[in-house]
Amino acid sequence: MTATDPELEPELRRTLAGVRLAVFDVDGTLTDGSVVYGDGTELQSFSVRDGQGLVWLRQAGIELAWISGRGCAATERRAAELGVTHVHLRRGGKAEVLAQVQRRAGVGPEATLAMGDDLPDLALFAGAAVRACPVDAAPELIERANLPCSLPGGRGAAREVCEALLKARGEWPAIVGRYTR
Repeated sequence: MTATDPELEPELRRTLAGVRLAVFDVDGTLTDGSVVYGDGTELQSFSVRDGQGLVWLRQAGIELAWISGRGCAATERRAAELGVTHVHLRRGGKAEVLAQVQRRAGVGPEATLAMGDDLPDLALFAGAAVRACPVDAAPELIERANLPCSLPGGRGAAREVCEALLKARGEWPAIVGRYTR
């Protein structure tokens, strides 16, 4: 089963429908994990389709958080463009940061979705009812994910997760309808 399966397990669908906070790692999850240096500037590439999915989540009333051990100006700029409420970059201790974000948002683990790709993101998985990862994630995350994706990080995996969440909430037809009128 992956996030793109038309028929998610009923229990997972119910859990997804109750998500109020979506937390994402950045490097390897929202990007392909590559870092390019040029003239003292760090560059990163983000998928426009992933970004559109995040915007739809925000518009649906789901709070967004990015928690990353790394960070750069490009990441900060992209988060601002997308309206991400909780941005925590260059931070270790992802479990503690997640707990702080959940307290601020008034959301518990049962209403939290976490998406990550590597071992530090296991801390995010421990505090979330929905655990998603790209197809190219570390095996330890794939084993623990209840919403694995069929696409790699930075190449549509986050969009898969956004669509699965919006479909579980029954909001997908209205989103599609915005573009078919």
